[in-house]
Amino acid sequence: MEENEAKVILEQLRSKELTQYRVKRADFLQFREVLVKQEDAINFRGNAQHGGETIYTYEPNWTK
Repeated sequence: MEENEAKVILEQLRSKELTQYRVKRADFLQFREVLVKQEDAINFRGNAQHGGETIYTYEPNWTK
């Protein structure tokens, strides 16, 4: 996964254009590298699935 692709996906999650995005095991590290650089990274929620995939959603204030 390219950095620009990850940024587009994160923006689509923020804008609710996407309600969730499934990151494949092979793309996880590249996606996470871009995610942790976001100012609002804490608002993204990752839910690990069997087989190494992770489903990300954007849920502001979910940690409170």
